[in-house]
Amino acid sequence: MWDVACPERPSRVAGVTMAGFGVRDLAALRMVPHPAVTLVLEFGAGSPVMDHAAGQQRGSVVAGPGIGSGGGLWARGEDVECVQVRLSPVIARAVLGVSPAELDGAVVALDDLWGREASRIRERLGSVRSWQERFALTDALLARRHGSGPPVDPEVAWVWRRIVGSRGLLRVDVLAAEVGWSRKRLWSRFGSQLGLAPKRAAKLVRFDHAVHRLVAGEGPARVAADAGYADQSHLHRDVVAFTGTTPAAVAGEPFLAVDDIAWPDGTIPGEPRRSGDPGPVTGRR
Repeated sequence: MWDVACPERPSRVAGVTMAGFGVRDLAALRMVPHPAVTLVLEFGAGSPVMDHAAGQQRGSVVAGPGIGSGGGLWARGEDVECVQVRLSPVIARAVLGVSPAELDGAVVALDDLWGREASRIRERLGSVRSWQERFALTDALLARRHGSGPPVDPEVAWVWRRIVGSRGLLRVDVLAAEVGWSRKRLWSRFGSQLGLAPKRAAKLVRFDHAVHRLVAGEGPARVAADAGYADQSHLHRDVVAFTGTTPAAVAGEPFLAVDDIAWPDGTIPGEPRRSGDPGPVTGRR
């Protein structure tokens, strides 16, 4: 499937990772939910198409955290080249210029958010030849927008970091107490600034940790026990709710093989890298 792929690499902006893709024929790729805002910057001869419940979007798009739950988001296209950016919800508002909550659980055309700047970055990405240059251009864009955008409340950022650090296992009332807020206030401010409720965020983070361990080859029983699920059936229900498929099937999802947990050496099994392709650029999630 993949003709050229550069796995995740970190950005100089904290809370950002990037990956590059060049795909000759992309046919019905399931987009698995992730606890980040996903930004797709396309620049190739073709144009990616995102099919979802509300219709479809072409070209460069933005999707909020957890988008695609239930297996409802698929990507396709021919001659697709793009940089995929994952933005921590904590910095997404500054980079995008709008809160993730304003995405309203939809896939939004980047033109609708950035106007002519979306076209300019597409042209610039298409004018350079190496992934290193594309990553550098994208990094500079993200750093500039992040530096001029509004931050989230420090309490909201703290709670998000605690959710991620605990892999989604801390209770919301405990987190509210840590920042001196009521549960209701935390629920309101967190949701309005990050685009999802604290409990949903914790569930999504726990799922993301668990599903990548499944992709890495660990058994469902062990993953369920270590990731805080009540039992293997609980893990099964969560995976089906987020992906529309079972833990056994999701372990083979190619969309999950973008980071160095599932893709440690930068190559996809069974897919040789073409002579002259850039080497992998890896970075920890």
